[in-house]
Amino acid sequence: MSERALRLLSNLPRPNERRIALRVTPGAERMLRDGHPWLFDGSITKQSHEGEPGDLGVVFDRKGRFLAIGLYDPASPLRVRILHAGEPRAIDSLFWQQRIESALARRAPLAARATGTTHPTDGYRLIHGENDGLPGLVADRYGETLVVKLYTLAWLPHLNDVLTALLAQQPATRLVLRLNRAMQRRLAQLYGLADGQILFGPPLEGPVLFQENGICFEADPVRGQKTGFFLDQRENRERVERLAQGRDVLNVFAYNGGFSLYAARGGARSVTSLDISAPALAACERNFTLNPRLANIRHRTVAEDAFSALASMAQDGVQFDLVILDPPAFAKRQAEVEGALAAYQRLTQLGLGVLKPGGILVSASCSSRVSADQFFAAVSAGARRIGRPLLELERSGQPLDHPATFPEGAYLKCLFAQG
Repeated sequence: MSERALRLLSNLPRPNERRIALRVTPGAERMLRDGHPWLFDGSITKQSHEGEPGDLGVVFDRKGRFLAIGLYDPASPLRVRILHAGEPRAIDSLFWQQRIESALARRAPLAARATGTTHPTDGYRLIHGENDGLPGLVADRYGETLVVKLYTLAWLPHLNDVLTALLAQQPATRLVLRLNRAMQRRLAQLYGLADGQILFGPPLEGPVLFQENGICFEADPVRGQKTGFFLDQRENRERVERLAQGRDVLNVFAYNGGFSLYAARGGARSVTSLDISAPALAACERNFTLNPRLANIRHRTVAEDAFSALASMAQDGVQFDLVILDPPAFAKRQAEVEGALAAYQRLTQLGLGVLKPGGILVSASCSSRVSADQFFAAVSAGARRIGRPLLELERSGQPLDHPATFPEGAYLKCLFAQG
């Protein structure tokens, strides 16, 4: 890393050698033995002492035997994020190296496509948090730029070691640090770290460019949503491409046009990108410009609220052969699940209102609180209530670079159906 990056990271707290001993409820013991990566504060029955963010908490079972070790965060109800369970082992530079090696090995098929001549892909996820054994940390690659996003202060004492291990195995020309909203002010005040900070490499004059299956996209790793692009829908975008030939396609919640460009390359007769964000649609237009071979496709953007725009289109008799509904998360908390299911039903009805009979509906959910069964049932119920029962064609989940290794990790659901 650069001298400036090392100077910034040297200000961070160092790992505490003193471990926090924890005892937990029988239910929590069972979950940890089953591989669940979270220990909540309400499950802790006894602990040796209070700790600081990033201290290592060691969980013992009722007989005093080692159960698991993880990152402690005293300010979070998710008190310990489990790094390792089973037999005791040291959490040291070798541990980080091996854990990252394992995550990258999982992505070997994608890495092989980064320099390929057929549909090259150099934008994908490298580390998927809990599901790769590094809870609360995500790393994505966009060409020669790496983006690391933290979701807990507990990573701070270990960040230097983790980034060193990552860069040793994934060389890059630039590294960008992203922080979740709750961390931003505190880290700026205490350590001079800011969301979107370039830890090393040249400054960015604009977005970075990367390829996904041979389509060129821009990503904004400094200010964009998540780390700059929604990489998890890559395989569903490929499915849309295969279905788009000769169809009029509507992409709802289009953001920067991922599904739209794939539909265009698939031979769509026309593509309409609908999103409430004018800047996102401007990025969508730029992505089309980056791919001159798609210039002959009729493409238009509509900057409106999706629900009201769909209702207006239906009232005006506007119809499409393929409608894609890929909304943001409707339920981020358990209390929001009921409202989210109602929203999915309503959105399904609105989408079918502009879908020609026999057309294809693609409906996705990224709400981890909503299970796959709940989501698919809500979509089906919404369709039946307006007399448009769906013929399911395919259900899909997450791609290989977004593995789901515990129930809450399976957040992405997508339905392809004829309506």
